[in-house]
Amino acid sequence: MARQILCSLYGEKTGLETLDNLLSLMDSFKGKISQQPFTPSEKDCMLITYADSVLRDKEIPLQTLRSFLKNELGSLTNAVHILPFYPWSSDYGFSVKDYETVNPEWGTWEDVHALSRDFDLMFDAVINHMSAQSNWFQSYLKGDPEFQDFFVEADPSLDYSKVVRPRALPLLTKYETANGEKWIWTTFSADQIDLNYQSPKLLLTIIKILLDYAAHGATYVRLDAIGFLWKELGTNCMHLPQTHDVIRLMRIVLNEVAPRVQMITETNVPHEENISYFGNGQDEAQCVYNFSLPPLTAHAILRENAETLTRWAASLALPGDQVTFFNFLASHDGIGMRPLQGILPQEEIQFLCETTLSRKGEISYKDNGDGTHSPYELNCTYMDLLNPLDENDATRARRHLLAHAIMLSMPGIPGIYIHSVLGSRNYVRGIEETGSKRAINRENLDYDKTASELHAEGTLRNIVFQGMQKLIGTRTAENSFSPRAAFNVLNLDKRLFVIARKHPENDYSVYAVHNVSSTPVSVTLPHAASEELLSGAFVPGCNQTIPAYSAAWFKC
Repeated sequence: MARQILCSLYGEKTGLETLDNLLSLMDSFKGKISQQPFTPSEKDCMLITYADSVLRDKEIPLQTLRSFLKNELGSLTNAVHILPFYPWSSDYGFSVKDYETVNPEWGTWEDVHALSRDFDLMFDAVINHMSAQSNWFQSYLKGDPEFQDFFVEADPSLDYSKVVRPRALPLLTKYETANGEKWIWTTFSADQIDLNYQSPKLLLTIIKILLDYAAHGATYVRLDAIGFLWKELGTNCMHLPQTHDVIRLMRIVLNEVAPRVQMITETNVPHEENISYFGNGQDEAQCVYNFSLPPLTAHAILRENAETLTRWAASLALPGDQVTFFNFLASHDGIGMRPLQGILPQEEIQFLCETTLSRKGEISYKDNGDGTHSPYELNCTYMDLLNPLDENDATRARRHLLAHAIMLSMPGIPGIYIHSVLGSRNYVRGIEETGSKRAINRENLDYDKTASELHAEGTLRNIVFQGMQKLIGTRTAENSFSPRAAFNVLNLDKRLFVIARKHPENDYSVYAVHNVSSTPVSVTLPHAASEELLSGAFVPGCNQTIPAYSAAWFKC
């Protein structure tokens, strides 16, 4: 299969030469990477964080993070997605200068290895582009033949109107090089130079980096912005067949050399495009970000109506038992709007935008290629998106925890952003200081102050954290929430989101019922309940009442 892919990408002669080089590369990693396979289970819950999200004076951030995770968050999660911890020049880590070095301001590889001994780790592979300040690109500018085909040169006189634009910024950027003036493809910004996968040498270099990440202890590798990977003028340059071929090749290599590693694709696009990265269920990513879940969950709670969320969730399907969703609500980025395409009408998308602005959030826009812009993401903490500015903390936390109960009940591996665990509010000052709208959800927190608030009875952070402990602890103790457990979404009331989960080894199901409205709702379950798992209460019978903005997980 690797031979077929490489010959398809590069022609038979170059493809076979590249295959020989690839096999030699794979052989060089034999014995350096764990061969123990990995199967996701209900025990898996991932914390998403930057290396420096929590800081302590005169401490190395990666060491501070490890202390905070172990001493303050305890057994809340068993996995950590450390957002790009490499040297970077912009976009808070996503303009990487050196893929194989830890940012010296944050720590060393030994600090990463220490974390890998306590947690399964997700590394970012920001491999669509890299920093203009990187040695690779600077060498290209100087005419170094080693790097002359690593980047995508362009002709600005040609028509690029079909190319999908994620941001309202120019697609091409002019640079002076040793070989004269060149226009270079820069999908995300002038500091983020797209890599040229039409170069087999570049492809092999990137595969080596992925194997290095596995050798450094990565259990998961997140393929950032992977849908943009292959450029072909005259197309939209999104999800091209060659991009899927590259991912299939990566899967083949990792299956052989690093079978523990799970590939996760990050494609903030409409749902059907997003799930295409499962491939046939065996040959591409093991996990796909469930991008429609965050805005649809927020919409259900804000409208006190779960009909759209229910209809969408009922349509979910997986192409096999070797793949699953990566479910999340908030992250270092904003809440994507493109995944709502074809699911929510334009007036409801506008409602989400207006709600965000009313709560001191911001909207980021994408360039449509015809001179118009449309909402790309909501920049707001999930907490503040769900709540009016004058809401009391008890109700604020209630809505926030309800949203996470919905996410945790869904089939897949859950990921929870550190600011959601800690009940953080909008960091408006961050936008003022950096000029980046995404800074609103990226505040660097003081360890001691945050820990004090986290454990002080009655504070917002404390209420949220205790609620998260209950939700996550209940989920990880119940195999009905395994990624492999069957799911069935029920439409019992427009104010309820109800999902039934059943593990094949069990003679019972769990009905996870979520009331997204401000009033109690009575519901008749299809089967009699015996226990409500979140409270541990004995609740016999089919007829149950769910309080406002609450979750109840019934064992039936």
